[in-house]
Amino acid sequence: MPRRYSELYISLRNALRGAGVEAADVEARLIAATASGKTTAQLLRDLPLYDTDEVERRAGDMLSRRLAGEPVAYITGVWEFRGLPMEVSPEVLIPRIDTEVLAEEAIRHLTRTRRDARVLDLCSGTGCVGLAIADALPQSRVVLADISAEAMEISRRNAARNRLAGRVSYMLCDATEPPPVMSGTFDVIVSNPPYIPTIDILTLDPSVRDYEPIWALDGGADGLDFYRAILKNWLGALRQGGAVFFEVGEEQAGPVKDLMRMAGLHDAVSVKDTRGTERVVKALN
Repeated sequence: MPRRYSELYISLRNALRGAGVEAADVEARLIAATASGKTTAQLLRDLPLYDTDEVERRAGDMLSRRLAGEPVAYITGVWEFRGLPMEVSPEVLIPRIDTEVLAEEAIRHLTRTRRDARVLDLCSGTGCVGLAIADALPQSRVVLADISAEAMEISRRNAARNRLAGRVSYMLCDATEPPPVMSGTFDVIVSNPPYIPTIDILTLDPSVRDYEPIWALDGGADGLDFYRAILKNWLGALRQGGAVFFEVGEEQAGPVKDLMRMAGLHDAVSVKDTRGTERVVKALN
């Protein structure tokens, strides 16, 4: 039976809270907005208005999927990253707020050193990191590189959605192999590669383990396979004076900084995320 959007939102929020969902407020807004075909801003504007039976049905279906463990981003098909709406699907990882630190550090570096940089986002997935850089630095040119054709297509749509297509190009490639011929050189390489140790995949939260693409999570026996491969194969594409930025998992900052130094990079440092975890490491060529 139709009710006010405010009542729909409250009932969704309470159901999610009752199931122990941490971000119940945010997720309830997303579900209510998606079910009604609105943006979250439009939903807030229309809270005093009445919904329809169809909106109620769609919201109920979405709530059931969420309570069964499916991530809300896959249910709604969109997630925000640094203020940019990103299309997501089970073909790509859902952008995390922790990964915003990676984008912010690269943006801070380029703002200080070169605003018209050529940037490579390796293992780009949705394209969220590279697109955030392109958005913040209009003179920059970003190459999104991923092994997945499906992920590449999603990143193309995200570039179009955020009116960034003119600043972005695409490279279908394997980050563990040398760059394709004629790929050129870059001022900055950023990467959020797979870094979960294989044995730890089984211990992940079911909402991650059972829904997100394992190939985008598994970093090998110690979680460091992609860092080794990128540092071995891609530094030749980094211009002198350029910089490498990696997202890393818990307890990996030290080992990755060591790998960077052994590869010939210098001034390797780590940056903490909002929870105090060393989340990004960066070094200069």
